[in-house]
Amino acid sequence: MVDRDRLERNLKGVVERIGRAAQRVGRDPKEVTLVAVTKYVGPEVVRVLYDLGLRDFGESRPQVIWEKRPMLADDVRWHLIGHLQTNKIRRTLPMVQLIHSVDRLPLAEELSQESVRIGKRSAILVEAKLVADESKHGFDPERLTETLGIISTLPGVEVKGLMSMASLSDNPEEARPVFRQLRLLRDRMAKKTSLPLKDLSMGMSQDFEVAIEEGATLVRVGSILFDGLMND
Repeated sequence: MVDRDRLERNLKGVVERIGRAAQRVGRDPKEVTLVAVTKYVGPEVVRVLYDLGLRDFGESRPQVIWEKRPMLADDVRWHLIGHLQTNKIRRTLPMVQLIHSVDRLPLAEELSQESVRIGKRSAILVEAKLVADESKHGFDPERLTETLGIISTLPGVEVKGLMSMASLSDNPEEARPVFRQLRLLRDRMAKKTSLPLKDLSMGMSQDFEVAIEEGATLVRVGSILFDGLMND
């Protein structure tokens, strides 16, 4: 049984924090999309969030989207936020609204081929690696102009922006330089490539407010939405 009241309070709190963070830097809160990361909860929790008005949900593993999608409404917008293996593209691509984690050229090329095959124009974000952490993936920012130039010519895919991840820390301010670097990188790339690159996917439960202050348009929030609903 899902504690709907607790979930509603948690969601309201997150939405209010998004609003305050945006307003602190003169942004419209409507510019920021909350992507609820539901990898630790079942479809029954997603249904409650859906009933509360959320439509954007994120998963790190494609197979979890495969499992949950048939149980949920057709207008749920699924975001793949984790590493995508090429052998999972064919089944995953028709199900997702946005792939946040395009981190290598062979993946972009395979996505292009499959998109053309099924007649879909797939929205993607290019992941930049901005921290020296072996667990993080992404393109070298020094070669991003060349990378975007190649990916932007691929049929069937549309680069919507950039994504990156900061190192985990209890102090959200430690993530600020990474988020700022991604925003400035996006601005440079937009000028050099003439791509709009409107979206910046950055910020999670521990640092999403700082990410919004630095320009995030998509924040990936999970654990604080489900506070009090799960046993850690």
